[in-house]
Amino acid sequence: MPAQVLILHHDAQQYLARLQPNFPDVTFHSFEHGADAKAVASGLDVIVGLGHHIPNDLIKASAQLKWIQALTTGTETLTAPGVLPPHVLLTSTRGIHGPQMSELAFLNMIALNRNFRKMQRNQAEAKWDQWNQPILQGKTVVIVGLGILAEHLAERCKLFGMTTIGISSGRADAPHFDEVHPRARLARAAARADFLVLLVPYSPQTHQMVSREVLSAMKPSAFLINIARGGVLDEAALIELLQAGKIAGAALDVFSKQPLPPDNPLWRMPNVIITPNLGGRSDTFVEQTLTIVEPNLRAFVEGRLKDLKNIVAH
Repeated sequence: MPAQVLILHHDAQQYLARLQPNFPDVTFHSFEHGADAKAVASGLDVIVGLGHHIPNDLIKASAQLKWIQALTTGTETLTAPGVLPPHVLLTSTRGIHGPQMSELAFLNMIALNRNFRKMQRNQAEAKWDQWNQPILQGKTVVIVGLGILAEHLAERCKLFGMTTIGISSGRADAPHFDEVHPRARLARAAARADFLVLLVPYSPQTHQMVSREVLSAMKPSAFLINIARGGVLDEAALIELLQAGKIAGAALDVFSKQPLPPDNPLWRMPNVIITPNLGGRSDTFVEQTLTIVEPNLRAFVEGRLKDLKNIVAH
């Protein structure tokens, strides 16, 4: 029997256009929403999709499922207890999101540092107001999390003349970092940060690790940037400290509740930049992910499961 593969993504047709000619013996199904895929679930061998967009009930309905290829680095919704049967393989696209994540971090660092939101308000009011422009050179960035994305960002920070400090309990050093400290010293490192950038995966161990204590240690001139997961940050404490002027500002791409509710005060803060979970997206996302998806699918159909890239334990 040919393998049956579900592509679950809003750009599913692009994936099909690339994969079908190279895998003529594979039966592909494509849907944008998991709920629409239930009719084909019982025959599925493989699901390819954004990790957090693959519904648990679709997985349960896929009785012969053998492998999930997540199109994300984070897979915490799939590795949660009871979600995946032990025999189902899980792989991620870890490592391909470096360019877009780093560019979003720099967009936010420069915009916060130079108060670009004020420039936009002045433009709307036709107001000519000049002030000295702070530069990134000489600033200190503390990056919480020390994976491939953090290395990618740190390399670019060094090109801007920044001091790079990493936070990790799993590594003592890493390329492009001036210093690396364990998570137990996060508050001490946060006190030195001009920018505290969150890039750590979400897990029970990292839940609200950027706590009130850590946020309170930051300088009043410092900025927080969260492009990781909403759950790694104590969002309520951040709101209080921003309102009290204890932190200069924040840029947030992820939130504890998504979409961010309209009544959340973060929307109306003049020193906060909000983006709707765009960090991993790019105009070449399909091509980026296919560098892992295509060889993994080839290994799967040929029975070379040990050759799958980015296998995630669960």
